[in-house]
Amino acid sequence: MRLIPPALAVMTCLATPLQAACGGSFSSFLSGLKDEALSLGHDPAAVDRFFASARIEQKVLNADRAQGVFQRPFIDFSRRLISQDRINRGRQNAERYGETFARIEREFGVSRGVLLAFWAFETDYGAFQGDFNTLNALVTLSHDCRRPELFRPQIFAALELFKNGDFDPARTTGAWAGEIGMVQMLPKDILENGVDGDGDGHVYLKTSPQDALMSGGKMLQHLGWRAGEPWLQEVSLPDDLEWSLTGLETTKTASEWAALGVTPRDGAFARSDLPASIIIPQGRKGPTFLAYPNFSVYFEWNQSFTYVLTAAYFATRLEGAPVYDAGNPDPGLNSDQMKALQRKLQARGHDVGDIDGILGAGTRAAVRAEQARLGLAVDAWPTAELLNRL
Repeated sequence: MRLIPPALAVMTCLATPLQAACGGSFSSFLSGLKDEALSLGHDPAAVDRFFASARIEQKVLNADRAQGVFQRPFIDFSRRLISQDRINRGRQNAERYGETFARIEREFGVSRGVLLAFWAFETDYGAFQGDFNTLNALVTLSHDCRRPELFRPQIFAALELFKNGDFDPARTTGAWAGEIGMVQMLPKDILENGVDGDGDGHVYLKTSPQDALMSGGKMLQHLGWRAGEPWLQEVSLPDDLEWSLTGLETTKTASEWAALGVTPRDGAFARSDLPASIIIPQGRKGPTFLAYPNFSVYFEWNQSFTYVLTAAYFATRLEGAPVYDAGNPDPGLNSDQMKALQRKLQARGHDVGDIDGILGAGTRAAVRAEQARLGLAVDAWPTAELLNRL
């Protein structure tokens, strides 16, 4: 489930003398990888063993192109991913690995609900870790010219893991985008943040929950997680709120939001002194949340706004928050309508990225701008009215 959205920009692969350009002959590309590995000081025999079985896999490219799950709006997406069974098993795992979670909270400051939510969404608590050969996935996506700059460095990180005895190029499997283990970490992340949580001398993210959870906690700390601070809280908004103040672009302290009539739906504000933003994923009539600074760290894990918000919300549920109030949002647009909207926004000079039917950050910003221009409520939720007015 840790997918990489197609909204990430397509970048041109710039080759150095030791880097075969993306695309072209695979044999030439593979020779370039080997030359680069040798330039990094790796043993020639080890390089040959590592790349011996490497090949392009079409199913990796098929998976990369088929990420329609991100087209679902937040309510549909969150209800699809969050079930009572997942909540129950999450709480059981919190108890079963209580000592590990306590250590994570002590050493890295990451609350247990946060990692439990990632564990649930990425691999259903380790049950479905992916069956794609990891090296082939990384080689395939590096040879492909959509985002080679993201995947090529991961190949050499996997080579380092291979040298350490923690990666088998023929047998290590995981997600289609090269992530490995229970919380789906890329090889470079494992090198930088891998933790031997169970004390066996290795970092095995596929078979050791302790290793996977500790490594995930360290990575979140590395990405900027602020120890002991909240990340998300459901709130209620007054009907007369200035809707242009919503969105991640605007921050106020919870106390300042309270002065504007914003109230916590359950209990008190988690931290009234922290800067926070109002998030309304399906417009002013739908669910509403207050996002604290730690919420931004989620985007370092995954770029999809819908996934990020769902993971952050599920983490609060696992720690006792109530089911969110779905409200009664205006009907959204289907995939074809969203693409039509994106084309219209693009024609008006807005940068919406790919015409992919996904309500990403660029499309949301463009929607807000056009809502303001047309005198509509500026809540970043595209509706048939907006489409028709354009």
